[in-house]
Amino acid sequence: MKLLKLAILTMLFVFVSCSEKKEVKRDKEIKQVETPKEEKDFKYWTWTTANAQRADTSYQREFAKYKSNGIDAVLINTNTDPKLLERLTPIATKEGLEVHAWIMAMNRPGDSVALQHPDWYAVSREGKSCFDTRPYVDYYQWMCPTRKESRGHVLDLVEGLAKVEGVASVHLDYIRYSDIFLPIGLLPKYNLKQEVELPEFDFCYCDVCVAEFEKIHHKNPRDFENPAIDMEWKQFRLNKVKAVVDDAYKIAHKYNKKLTAAVFPYPEMADHMVRQRWDKWDIDMVLPMIYNNFYNEEIDWIGFATGQGVKDLEGMNTELHTGVFVPTMSAEDVSTAIKLAKDNGAKGISFFDGNAITEAQFIAIKASK
Repeated sequence: MKLLKLAILTMLFVFVSCSEKKEVKRDKEIKQVETPKEEKDFKYWTWTTANAQRADTSYQREFAKYKSNGIDAVLINTNTDPKLLERLTPIATKEGLEVHAWIMAMNRPGDSVALQHPDWYAVSREGKSCFDTRPYVDYYQWMCPTRKESRGHVLDLVEGLAKVEGVASVHLDYIRYSDIFLPIGLLPKYNLKQEVELPEFDFCYCDVCVAEFEKIHHKNPRDFENPAIDMEWKQFRLNKVKAVVDDAYKIAHKYNKKLTAAVFPYPEMADHMVRQRWDKWDIDMVLPMIYNNFYNEEIDWIGFATGQGVKDLEGMNTELHTGVFVPTMSAEDVSTAIKLAKDNGAKGISFFDGNAITEAQFIAIKASK
């Protein structure tokens, strides 16, 4: 009888033990469901412009603030100075941030090398060069993406940044032509009405672009009565931007870096506004600038534009990380934007820019993680 009782107790112990192990395993599975990998890997970015005169301790405080408030990656504009980037990268990395080298690509205001070559600059349909006649604002000094020397200069700058140890990507900004159409919300600022493509904002009609196009298509774009409806001329310019990006991609990958870019909200809009068809590029990640207030759109437009871009990238090895403009947003708006980006397939969200993020917005960012 005693042996029978002992056998029964042993069996009960084994049963309970196995049940507990199953419950522990089930709990772990439930926790994994509650925190899916896609949610965990959602990346938070911000932007900052560097000044060589600032002390390392000042940057350390800035980077520590970003990290402690939920930021994962920082895009640093060093005005394409690789030495300054070499100095700042280990500081940011030590604070736990991923570093991306932010470069103004085809728009090169104040570029001391380019300014020695007036022929490198894009020319409008009016025949005026960005070297001395700048569309919209004084810092718009656009270079021609067709001319061998100007595009070579940009790619040399990309290579200088790609060589910096510890950098995750070279990040192309202004990788396009000048705005043919401004975002509708900005038109009153410039007292402009843009219902058609205006000659002063239509680029590039330099001798090199015209000659190369004419050689391929046997027609001169300067002779077009309405250049906007000539698809070959439009595609020619889309292809010239793509060629710069694709070459930059090869350079970045040569140094085991990724290539990323700031782009207009979604490909069809970017095509229409700035000759930028980013769903056709060789690129690792895009950060579309979905600045809803620039377009007089409500906050939910962030979700629409994100979803549209994600659909356009289907089948491509390119991630989309939604970009938002924080100065016009409340903390509640920031929380909503993060949710909209996640719900519509973005792999992350970037906040422009770091120095503009308020304490209340930082709390919202951190809480969303």
